[in-house]
Amino acid sequence: MARIKICGVRDRAAIDAAAAGHADYVGFVFFPKSPRNLSFDEASALAGMTPSAIRRIGLFVNADDEMIGAAVRAARLDGVQLHGEEGPDRAAAIKGRFGVEVWKALAVTTRADLAAARSYAGVVDRILFDAKTPPGAALPGGMGVRFDWRLLAGGRGGFDPGVPWGLAGGLDASTVAEALATTQAPLVDVSSGVEDAPGVKSPAKIRAFCEAVRAR
Repeated sequence: MARIKICGVRDRAAIDAAAAGHADYVGFVFFPKSPRNLSFDEASALAGMTPSAIRRIGLFVNADDEMIGAAVRAARLDGVQLHGEEGPDRAAAIKGRFGVEVWKALAVTTRADLAAARSYAGVVDRILFDAKTPPGAALPGGMGVRFDWRLLAGGRGGFDPGVPWGLAGGLDASTVAEALATTQAPLVDVSSGVEDAPGVKSPAKIRAFCEAVRAR
C-alpha cells in the first residue's frame, strides 16, 4: 500500500485529519514565497501536535545550512525535502551534517527528466517526481500541476530510478486512484489537492484523499 504525505500543513485541524487518515508523513514548508510557509515557532508548535507515528518532513528551496538547521531543531524534523536546484553534492552535505532523511524533488515533463534521479542514487533517501511549474511561477511545486504519469508506468516492476521514490503534482481524492494504478507509486504527496484555498487545508479533503489511497 502506498504511503501518504500531506504537505504544507499549517494548523492542528490538518494534523488531526492526517492522523485520522493514517497518513505516514506531514510536510512543513520553509519557503517565504509559499502561502504554506511556517515560522520556526509555528513549526515547533505543530511538531508538538503531531503524533509520534507520523514523520515530519521539512520542505526547503535552495536554503542555507543555517536555515535548515534552525528548522530541523525547531520542528524536530525526521527529514528534509529539497525542492530547489540542489545537486547530489549539496544533498549529500545536508545529509551528512544534519543526520536526517533527505528527499529530492525532481520536476518532470518528459522521460528524459527521469534520468536525473540516478545521479542521486546512494545519496538521498527518496526522489519525489513532481510536475514542472509554468514558466515564471513563484513556486516550485504545490500548484496542482500534473505530468504524464504514464512516464512512470511499470512502477516497482518496471521503472526503477535506483532509489526509493514518490509521486506529487495534480493529486487529489479524485485522481490518486488513477495515479496509483498507472505508476504503482510507493508514496503519494499531496498539497493543493487537499486545500480550500492556497495554504488553507481542508480536513474533509485530507480524509477523503487518505481514504482513496487506503481503498486501493
